[in-house]
Parts: sequence; structure tokens; C-alpha cells
Amino acid sequence: MAGAEEMKKYRSPLVSRYASKEMSYNFSDKKKFTTWRKLWIFLAKAEKALGLPITDAQIAEMESHAEDIDFAMAAEEERKLRHDVMAHVHTFAHCCPTAAPIIHLGATSCYVGDNTDLIALRDGFNILLPKLARVIDRLANFAEEYADLPTLGFTHFQPAQLTTVGKRACLWLQDLVMDVRNLERARDDLRFRGVKGTTGTQASFLQLFQGDHDKVVELDKMVTEMAGFKKAYLVTGQTYSRKVDIDCLSRLASLGASVHKICTDIRLLANLKEIEEPFEKEQIGSSAMPYKRNPMRAERCCSLARHLIALVADPLQTASVQWLERTLDDSANRSANTDTLTLVFFSILKGGKKGHLS
Repeated sequence: MAGAEEMKKYRSPLVSRYASKEMSYNFSDKKKFTTWRKLWIFLAKAEKALGLPITDAQIAEMESHAEDIDFAMAAEEERKLRHDVMAHVHTFAHCCPTAAPIIHLGATSCYVGDNTDLIALRDGFNILLPKLARVIDRLANFAEEYADLPTLGFTHFQPAQLTTVGKRACLWLQDLVMDVRNLERARDDLRFRGVKGTTGTQASFLQLFQGDHDKVVELDKMVTEMAGFKKAYLVTGQTYSRKVDIDCLSRLASLGASVHKICTDIRLLANLKEIEEPFEKEQIGSSAMPYKRNPMRAERCCSLARHLIALVADPLQTASVQWLERTLDDSANRSANTDTLTLVFFSILKGGKKGHLS
């Protein structure tokens, strides 16, 4: 429960009201900066294995401090340096003095930044997809249960011919199955940015390994595998292509369209008293008209779905204005956009779980 001081600060309702602890943690600062440290450890291990003068003691020191992040120190370092990655390099080095010279060795900021974003996207999909599958399973059971129950079909929201409640639910079900397949493809197509250097040429690593190209290729492969990816992108600038964000987030927006259609149908049918949401014992439908049975869960899902659909314009704009090997004007909006889209998606599913889709 938030304390009195917390209530004086802005808190996103996506986190405070809707998202699960698991999904909130996936996009938290703790997860983000712990992942940065793990990536530095992966890099050091691979560099050591390929012959750079890095000791077991240095790696052990880094591993022993992977989780204990002094966020106050990092904030002060960033205030002075105006650079988030170097602030955390200094903070990590402070508790790992022996390993300090080899932290972030040869890497650029996007080594930790972009790779962490890809890990968060992958892990977010892995949290979301089972929950969407559960919604589909429950909706399939609903469709089967009411497969033979006649109901009036509507076209143009005018009375048409008979259909069944189960048949109508299958229309919703088919869209959600398409969404699952699209989201699975987006997740499975994700690759690691890997170890690519400042402009994607791996020049700093070629210098570290004295021009040994094979070792640089092996370094990229080793770190990619340590991070749990099967493949890395073959070509990057300083960043991975922002088309990847479009690919992932547009699939989420497409799910938003499905949810909005389903929940709009439910709202219309609620007016006709054909389908109603659960109404809890102490629930109040309206402050002035407490007897009302408003379809508030479906309305909430529609509201969040519209927000989800609108957000996809941001990655489209970002990808279109990236200059040459990269520009930094993708940073602030991406950090606010990717996690928001995924949290909105989860919030919609949570609404469905508590309401008519459960």
C-alpha cells in the first residue's frame, strides 16, 4: 500500500491500478540496471575466455555486486556527468574497485541500453502470452457452452438473421488467436543487438583483439548466447533498427483493436440484456443511480485499447527520423513508450480476467 508521501507524487495508474507485480518489475529500474550489470559481466566473461587479461577475481567481484545497486549514488553521478550509462559504470566500479578497469570494456552505451530493451521486450512477451492464451481458453469454453443458444444477429446494428451466442463468440476468438500468432512471431523474431561497437563496425573490439576478426565474431556469439538469445542482428548502426519496435508494438496495437471490438460488442449486448458483466455484492453502479449495471470492465478495456492503438504512432515516427547510424532523439520517448504499451496490454488482459472473459 502506498504511503502518504507516495501519494504526493505522480504515479502511473497502469502500475498503481492495473499491472501485475511481475510486469511492473519487468520494466522497473531495478530490473533495468541489474540487467546492465549482468551484460557487463557477460562481456567480461567472454572477453576473458577469448584471451583478454581479465581475472576470475574481477568477474567474481562483479557477480557478487550485480544486485546491490546504490541508486542514490547513481543519481548523483548522473547529475554530474549528464550520462546515465557512465553514471552506472562509476557506481558499479565504486563497489567493484578491482574490476573497475574492465567494466564496459570496449562497449558503447547501446550495448547495455538496447540489449536491455530487447531483453525486456522478450520477457514481457513471455509474461503476456500465457495470460492471453488463458483468455482464449476461457472464451473457447464459453463459445462451446453456448454453441446452440440462438440469438438475433445484427448487421449495421439492425436486426438481421439468427446466429448463436457461441458462433458470435467465435468471431472474437478468431481475432484473438490471430493476435497470439502475431505476438509469438514478433517475440520469436527478436534478436540480440549484441556486441557491435559505436557505429556497428565493432571497431573497438577489433582493436582490443589486435585485429583478430574471428575473436570479435566469437565474442558477439558468446554474449548473445549468455543473454539467452539464439541469434543477434547481423547489421546494426549504433542501435538496433527501430523497425523492430514497430514490429513488436504494432502487434500489441492490433490486439488492442481486437479487444476494442470485443468489448464494444459486449457493451452493446449489455444494453440489450443479452450479456452482462459480473456485479459484485457491494459494487455500486453509480453514485447517483446505484441500481445501474454499467459494463465498467468492458468500458475500461475499450479505454485502454484506444490508448494502446494511439501509442503505436510513436515508434513509427521514431524509426522514420533516425539519422544515419543513430540520433539520440529516440531515447526519451522510447523509454516512456515501449513499457507503456506492454503495460497497457497487460492491464487489458487483467480487466478481462476479472470480468467477462474469465
